Amino acid sequence: MKPPIGFLSRSEGSLDRLLPSVSTGLSPRKRTTSQCKSEPPLLRTSKRTIYTAGRPPWYNEHGTQSKEAFVIGLCGGSASGKTTVARKIIEALDVPWVVLLSMDSFYKVLSQEQQILAASNDYNFDHPDAFDFDLLTHTLRKLKQGKSVKIPVYDFTTHGRQKEWKTVYGASVIIFEGIMAFADKELLQLLDMKIFVDTDSDIRLVRRLRRDITERGRDIEGVIKQYNKFVKPAFEQYIEPTMRLADIVVPRGGGNMVAIDLIVQHVHSQLEEVRAITFTDVHTAALASAHQAQPLPQTLSVLESTPQVRGMHTIIRNKETSRDEFIFYSKRLMRLLIERALSFLPSQVHIVQTPQGEDYEGRTFHGKRITGVSILRAGETMEPALRAVCKDVRIGKILIQTNQDTGEPELHYLRLPKDISEDHVILMDCTVSTGAAAMMAVRVLLDHDVQEDKILLVSLLMAEMGVHSVAYAFPQVKIITTAVDKKVNDLFHIIPGIGNFGDRYFGTDAPPDWSDEEMDEPSY
Repeated sequence: MKPPIGFLSRSEGSLDRLLPSVSTGLSPRKRTTSQCKSEPPLLRTSKRTIYTAGRPPWYNEHGTQSKEAFVIGLCGGSASGKTTVARKIIEALDVPWVVLLSMDSFYKVLSQEQQILAASNDYNFDHPDAFDFDLLTHTLRKLKQGKSVKIPVYDFTTHGRQKEWKTVYGASVIIFEGIMAFADKELLQLLDMKIFVDTDSDIRLVRRLRRDITERGRDIEGVIKQYNKFVKPAFEQYIEPTMRLADIVVPRGGGNMVAIDLIVQHVHSQLEEVRAITFTDVHTAALASAHQAQPLPQTLSVLESTPQVRGMHTIIRNKETSRDEFIFYSKRLMRLLIERALSFLPSQVHIVQTPQGEDYEGRTFHGKRITGVSILRAGETMEPALRAVCKDVRIGKILIQTNQDTGEPELHYLRLPKDISEDHVILMDCTVSTGAAAMMAVRVLLDHDVQEDKILLVSLLMAEMGVHSVAYAFPQVKIITTAVDKKVNDLFHIIPGIGNFGDRYFGTDAPPDWSDEEMDEPSY
């Protein structure tokens, strides 16, 4: 049998990964661009604002993956209400970290011949061959592992992908929806729960009529003709047969709150099992005992405590020091610290000719680029020092805050330069106490394919616990600081410490019972 119009034949191996279909059919779709449901990064419901980017720790005290996200697959026909069900589930779950991933983002880029077919409504967008299952499976697998991914934005006017892709991070829960969500065997293995939204065909037709007439300016006759000729046969062949694979079938879509409540109860029970032991409990308990009586790691470099360095520490540690002096001497220390960090970058022999015509054997940086990444907000104060000594350096930013209920660090914001995987990265935070924020930041860089031995963590002041924490989890990361204090108290303050660096630098007030975890720049 010939393949449907607008498709090339799949190889036999490629066909094996697809579930068997029932009949043939064509279903052209007219849209503008795919909507990756992870954008914008906030989903506002009647109860709360839900973050749809970032997540709590997805790794353990060894720096390796500790738990995977819970993935819910939502399948159903066109206009069945999949997105509505997804949003109802999210609102009822009441968890802060969710990613919604739409299958529409993974349509294949059409060839010139296929573009002509699409323009005349002869290209079947409801056939499995319309989707890039390899990219989709790879993307969902990385999201499940908590790693960052880039999501394509498909433009239905040009039938191609836009130049800018959307960066998304993993989450506690991932909801993946699409008409072919259950059509691929490898994709099915990544789904922890499979839900089929079963909506009466008449209702789906009414929804398509309303949408196509009001939003696309089409007439009733044309919509009904398209539905009978293309949409209905495609549903019967490719989508409806996958209902048998669902763990739960939701009749009537988003209006079925009984089914949604059952789904939410099951997901909550799964998440509670994961949360039985928090990252903070394991991390602090393991490291508090592990580093005692242990020598400082060889990956640590502490700036020589010259009278000048000691004098600057005396000024910035003094609680009576004015803000102007605190800023001035902090900047001096930062400059020395950055210069020290640069000495650990790889270099090679480079011969130049002096104005006198003589050769001089010098050194030059041996690498592609240097990128600075600051852990907000205190780490941002180190950026001017880096820019002052590294011309045209690229800068990225990471915001990590502590969840007041769980005590866990959480990734809230991420902006990294393109192609950072090829760079040597200077990771900047002014103080490091337990090391939890620094560990998360390093883990983020590794998930963006930065090589561990190309990461340099620089900090004005660190506690021994934080040093051991980072070195234990990431033994190839170079750690550079101006001083190491021995203790961390019950509130995670470095002792004797420096106070809350961000508040002293920016002139903001800390509450009487402040702890490093509670500030904008958690100094773990």
